[in-house]
Amino acid sequence: MTDQPQTQIRRSPLERFLGGHPLSVMLKLAFISLLVGFVMSVFGLNVQGVIRGAVELLRETLRDGAGLIRNLGGYIVTGAALVIPVWLLMRLSKGR
Repeated sequence: MTDQPQTQIRRSPLERFLGGHPLSVMLKLAFISLLVGFVMSVFGLNVQGVIRGAVELLRETLRDGAGLIRNLGGYIVTGAALVIPVWLLMRLSKGR
């Protein structure tokens, strides 16, 4: 084994915060946003509907604790429609 010093790339505070070069991060976020937006439109979701649903979930939970349990399956499926593609894209983008 040779005793060569390991070179470390110094990153700016902005790069450390963002997790990479700002342009690269912006392109990845734009691509992920495009795919998530497409998936949301396929399922008929929009930002207002998601926020409205979250507010309704909170109201229902506060009004009737059983409401959360009653609708849990639907919330899991709806959330998975957004979370799974984002997770998959994040995993695929880390491999590169």
